[in-house]
Amino acid sequence: MTSPAAPSPNGGVSALSSSRPEEVVQAAVERFGAGRLALAASWQKETAVLVDLVQRFAPEARIFTLDTGVLFPESYAVWRKVEERYGIKVESWKGEWVDGLWDIDPDRCCTLRKVVPLQEALADADCWLTGLRRDQSPERADTPELSWDDRHGLYKAVPLATWTDKDVWNYIFERDLPYNELHDQGYSSIGCTHCTLVGAGRAGRWAGTAKSECGLHG
Repeated sequence: MTSPAAPSPNGGVSALSSSRPEEVVQAAVERFGAGRLALAASWQKETAVLVDLVQRFAPEARIFTLDTGVLFPESYAVWRKVEERYGIKVESWKGEWVDGLWDIDPDRCCTLRKVVPLQEALADADCWLTGLRRDQSPERADTPELSWDDRHGLYKAVPLATWTDKDVWNYIFERDLPYNELHDQGYSSIGCTHCTLVGAGRAGRWAGTAKSECGLHG
């Protein structure tokens, strides 16, 4: 299968602005085909919404997760619940790692446990769907809904870019979706056990360090 060509410098990606999440998913399906989409499941609340949207509007899309080996028990639990609810099998991608690396070189740890397996998971996709939201952090404030991801060599669709926490929770409760119970314990952003604390927004990720992103999105 031929990989998608990068957009031209003068703007080869059709911009989406303030679209509803289902419209972003449908636009990706129309452009690439559902079978060429891949949803990265992080097991945060946004994953609950995106899995449901994909099952409704792009059931042929792949759904995968990066199993770092140090996810919270609650993350593994909601993973199982999602598979049971929809009758699907979520792909599991794992990298190679050295235990304790998170203490001495967290960037390298993220590269081995997340970035490398992500690149492998996306090798046969034309567009990946993520749960980024513009209000999550200053670094994400300008996140486009559809853009070329030069880092990974494919397009990236961000259906929830314009949504707030309230929007996400409203959808979850309205559709009675399974979600990560760590959110009920005060965790706003959820990653690996060694690098995630209770906190608002992304304040609980790599607390006490200058690190704010794992490298998946830049």
